[in-house]
Amino acid sequence: MNTWIGTYRPLVAKLLHMWLRLRASTSGNVILLSALAMPVLVGMAGLAIEGGNWYQVKRAMQNAADSAAVAAATNAGTRYAYEAKAVSGQYGFTDGQDYATVTASNAAACPSGGSTCYSVAITKAVPLVFSRLVGFDGSSLGGRRVISLSSVAVATKASTVREYCVLALNTLGTPLRSNGAPSANLSGCNVMSNNDATCNGGDLNATYGDAYGVNSNCGDIATSNVPRVTDPYAYLAPSIPPNPCASYPQATISNNGKTVSSAGSATTISGSYSTTGNWNICGDLVLSGDVTLTGSSVLIVIYNGSLLTNGYTITTASGAAATVIFSGTSGAYSHIPNTQGTIDIKAPTTGTWKGIALYQDPNLPVSTGLNIDYSGNNPRTPVWDISGMVYMPNADVTFSGVVNKAANGNACFGLVIRTLLINGNASILAHGQCATAGLTLPSNTFTARGQLVS
Repeated sequence: MNTWIGTYRPLVAKLLHMWLRLRASTSGNVILLSALAMPVLVGMAGLAIEGGNWYQVKRAMQNAADSAAVAAATNAGTRYAYEAKAVSGQYGFTDGQDYATVTASNAAACPSGGSTCYSVAITKAVPLVFSRLVGFDGSSLGGRRVISLSSVAVATKASTVREYCVLALNTLGTPLRSNGAPSANLSGCNVMSNNDATCNGGDLNATYGDAYGVNSNCGDIATSNVPRVTDPYAYLAPSIPPNPCASYPQATISNNGKTVSSAGSATTISGSYSTTGNWNICGDLVLSGDVTLTGSSVLIVIYNGSLLTNGYTITTASGAAATVIFSGTSGAYSHIPNTQGTIDIKAPTTGTWKGIALYQDPNLPVSTGLNIDYSGNNPRTPVWDISGMVYMPNADVTFSGVVNKAANGNACFGLVIRTLLINGNASILAHGQCATAGLTLPSNTFTARGQLVS
């Protein structure tokens, strides 16, 4: 209505001026003045009524254009224009009917730049009635006097990216499961299964639980029929240094799998190491004391062997970073962190292995030498205080322990495995700093509804 008043303000002012002059004149009689004023009054009243009608039509047109543009952007296919016109028709504006025209474009200028937005323009010719009494004739259309109204809306196709701190890669069966995990705490973490997901006894407290197949109760928001996530880190395998080893010495594990009774000829380390770059280990790597890594970025590659913490801690000092890689062949070898102790490492934030803390070569075939039972009540597995990604794409992992960030690292942890069974109080206690940690988490892109931009 304000737009209408602004457009016709001079005309209204002229009519009021004429009326005031007549009213001020006392030379004629009242009847003559009233007779002369009546058309003006009727015209003004009619113009106000008609202007109000134009305003209502304009509002309806804008609502229709807004909804149609959102529908076109949501469709975003070859039939986006049909979608837009179908929606505008539901608002009473059908293209080619009742003096209405509806046009849609998928090459509109976007406010943020580019020309990939969706626009819908609606025009409508509204017949004139009362406004002609005061001399407003509009334009001619089909022998009628009309005023042309128009509305335009622009929308864009919106999408959201959901990152996962847990991804189960297997495409068969139920790669993500929990059996009685009412105390599991994956708050702030999203989980994804590349097939089915079933959580009994609790929803893991994960923010989102997604599954390619059927998701039964995994996640505060459990979603089924989600696109699969391809292996996000397999591309790093060619960057593993060539195997230089001729033999693979193995340590002897005792004390019910908790410690090493004999390292034999396996590599043993303790104390402080300033190594930066590749550190190739043939066979098992055994801690014979606490180990501090001080190098800015060390790549520890263990060929056909395990990292046996042996009751000790391996840690990255302030300013240091490390990636531990398990590679080699299958056979009778294990390729895992093993025995009691603590792994307290921060992954590099730059370079080829940025964000990767532990990496199992994806070329290692599925075998028992890859699987891990990471449990708070299992002293045969080292405690994980890790900032970065644990990547074990062919491992079946049981998880019921607590993961903390590295003492000198960022609040970031990711786990990519073949299958995952979660029990008890499985918890990941720190999130939110993966960008700072240099880790790009696995993710899915979800196409949302279109959204208006102008």
